[in-house]
Amino acid sequence: MSEHTLYLLKALFLGLIEGFTEFIPVSSTAHLLLVGDWIGFSSGASKVFEVVIQLGSILAVMWVFRARLARLIGGTFSGERSELMFTRNLIIAFLPAAVVGALAIKYIKALFHHPGVFVVTLIVGGLIMLWVERKPHLSKRGGVADTSAADAHATARTLETITWKQALAVGCAQCLAMVPGTSRSGATIIGGMLAGIQRSTATEFSFYLAMPTMLAASAYDLLRHGATLTGLEATAIAVGFVAAFASALVVVRAVLRFVAGHTYRVFAWYRIALGLVVWAWLAFGA
Repeated sequence: MSEHTLYLLKALFLGLIEGFTEFIPVSSTAHLLLVGDWIGFSSGASKVFEVVIQLGSILAVMWVFRARLARLIGGTFSGERSELMFTRNLIIAFLPAAVVGALAIKYIKALFHHPGVFVVTLIVGGLIMLWVERKPHLSKRGGVADTSAADAHATARTLETITWKQALAVGCAQCLAMVPGTSRSGATIIGGMLAGIQRSTATEFSFYLAMPTMLAASAYDLLRHGATLTGLEATAIAVGFVAAFASALVVVRAVLRFVAGHTYRVFAWYRIALGLVVWAWLAFGA
């Protein structure tokens, strides 16, 4: 097997990981960078690969929600109030990360080179998730606990009932996700729950918010670094993109089914365990 073929197979593997982890609160960036390091995949100093292959995951979400997106776009242009409010909320939630990202992208990218950052963000993020889900469940369906204390006190249970203040809170939470290992989906979902949005609704809003956020991030990185990519690096991005699209198609539907009847505790414990593994790796093996 040639060196180039092996490189592309690694890109394929990382693309699958991206799609599987993008929309669950475990940090796809942490997984891409850590696994990439473990298997010896080098994406260059600019880390364009890790950012741009997220487009595959986003296109998968857009495909899954294509009917709702068409209704949102049509309703916005026709002046339908509920769709206008939804569009307004997406813009409000998008702006904080857009501003912070434009001002601090250089410093944020520098954190990608420090695995120790993942130890803190993975473990702290997991502890915060456990804290949000900390109280006993208040209702059960079919013997499966499905409503946490946070959900029981939620004031927004549909996308249309989210207020602009709640949208802004989600947008501010998304800024925290720029730190590698935090998880964009985790930050926005937990931020939404703390702001009074029901878990399943916060999850769906996080999916929609990912569209403009990650499209903008990918476009920015391509414009800034695209000309410096080699042919092999560009091919690796294309391979990772397709793999991310395929795996995300499976995960998005699975996540929506999961949050209908479960809390995020399992992901919180996974984050903590992964953080401890990374700490042990840095302390004894790196």
